[in-house]
Amino acid sequence: MKNVLWASLILVISVILGAPEAKAQTPDANGTAAAAAGAPVQPTGRKKRIAIFDFDYATVQQQSSQVLGANVDVGKGIADLLVKYLVRDGTYSIIERKAMEKILEEQNFSNSDRANPTSAAKLGKILGVDAILVGSITQFGGDTKNTNLGGGGGNWGGMGFGGFGHKKTKAIVAVDARIVNIDTAEIMAVAEGKGESSRESTSLTGGGSNWHGFGGGNVDFGSSDFESTIIGEAVKAAVTQLSTEVIADNAKVSSRTVSVSGLVAAVDGGQIVLNVGAKAGLKLGDQLTVERVTKEIKDPETGKVIRRLATPVGIIKITDVDDVSAVGSPVTGNPGDFKVGDAVKTVTQ
Repeated sequence: MKNVLWASLILVISVILGAPEAKAQTPDANGTAAAAAGAPVQPTGRKKRIAIFDFDYATVQQQSSQVLGANVDVGKGIADLLVKYLVRDGTYSIIERKAMEKILEEQNFSNSDRANPTSAAKLGKILGVDAILVGSITQFGGDTKNTNLGGGGGNWGGMGFGGFGHKKTKAIVAVDARIVNIDTAEIMAVAEGKGESSRESTSLTGGGSNWHGFGGGNVDFGSSDFESTIIGEAVKAAVTQLSTEVIADNAKVSSRTVSVSGLVAAVDGGQIVLNVGAKAGLKLGDQLTVERVTKEIKDPETGKVIRRLATPVGIIKITDVDDVSAVGSPVTGNPGDFKVGDAVKTVTQ
């Protein structure tokens, strides 16, 4: 009997000592088990909002035109491809292209302002973003070109459309970007990307049997047909590296919190006009609460107003904005409920 007991005890101890160590899992706020040790920590808080302007390509315009056979806006193509990669990653919130184009058109933002941090920062405030990204294309061609590639002109001796004579060459594309603080125009971070095709060809647009140029002037550097070309391969590699560095710079971008307050200046049908606009931090789509002051409480000693009691009137959503005024439409409340002098306030992020 004793032998049986000792054998059982030894068996239990062996099982305990040989069993793998159990790792406790603590439920998170949603009641689910925490991620395994070593898993990446997910960022908390809202995403940083950035606007990406078309890249400046003035220094490579001649080269890109010869490579692509037309004066294609390669700056827009690079910017669109970067947006695609950043949206796919999800680290940033990227402002919609249509909203940007509307503001750029209203502000008469020229191509020469693309890489100007000061000019772009002013527009960033109107767009209501945390930061803006401006960039330049510094190289767009092949490695057989003279060392002054990226400057005006260059010795392209005897090359036909998209071709490099009988010499084989690899495609090389280089881009750089700057993330700019919209309040100070300070450059908070820089990123670079350089891509080189793994293949060689007598034509930088070679290798893509289904690609036949940019139809109707449309630029789509992210299409599979273009990416199958030699130059498309280099573009993809450059923008991929650039997007990786921009994502890594996320911690350098601060989330802006802008407190906005003002008054209703006019009521015209369903439109509520405010005496504050983009300079105060308002942007399209913002929602503001509207209140009416019903009583002022004054300090009995000084006579100064120490508190204002108010009743809610409704909520409006901004549908149009300029530097010093904005127009909103009711989200809650009837148009007739709003009056001149009503207070509006919100916190936009």
